Amino acid sequence: MAANEEIRNDYRLARERMVRNQLIPRGIRDQRVLDVMAKVPRHLFVEEALLGEAYNDHPLPIGHGQTISQPYIVALMTEALLLRGTEKVLEIGTGSGYQTAILANLSERVFTVERIRPLMVKARTTLESLGYTNVLFKAFDGTLGWKEFEPFDAILVTAGAPDFPQPLLSQLAEGGRLVIPVGSRFNQELVRVFRKEGDFIKDNLGGCRFVDLIGAHGWKD
Repeated sequence: MAANEEIRNDYRLARERMVRNQLIPRGIRDQRVLDVMAKVPRHLFVEEALLGEAYNDHPLPIGHGQTISQPYIVALMTEALLLRGTEKVLEIGTGSGYQTAILANLSERVFTVERIRPLMVKARTTLESLGYTNVLFKAFDGTLGWKEFEPFDAILVTAGAPDFPQPLLSQLAEGGRLVIPVGSRFNQELVRVFRKEGDFIKDNLGGCRFVDLIGAHGWKD
């Protein structure tokens, strides 16, 4: 067996262990989410020095004070969006692009916003190299959403906010789902918001800890 094939097999086995040991025992049940978590090469979204930790059960730094989330949190937030493959999804906080890749596999189109341009450029390069063609990128204040393409069937926020940004609520389609960590800078609750007949119905998914959502409707620098 060639060395490159051995390495690919090692990473494939690492992904399978990640799904089997980290996701299923914690209650991730959506088979589409489990399948895509076992498919997307997470190691390509981390720094070279951290390749050996790519599939471990914790977040990893990606530079600029940001992180790639723990695999379980990625799966939990994705599952909470209830994606079926036809949705237009807004992601706030592109980061490494790993969560973006997961969403792109499970929806029709992803619109992803990142305020730190070097992160956005790197993520776009990685995703394009992997053949993703259903992702649109923007370097912008994510708390303002992406009004030109509203409404969105699902919105995912990958940073902790002090409250629910009004622009994101406004850009959520009827029947849409918003998943966002809300709370203090040190501790948040992961909340899913359904928009139903103009009302916003909130569903608490448990405690979490994310980097700060910075912007006009988030934390200030």
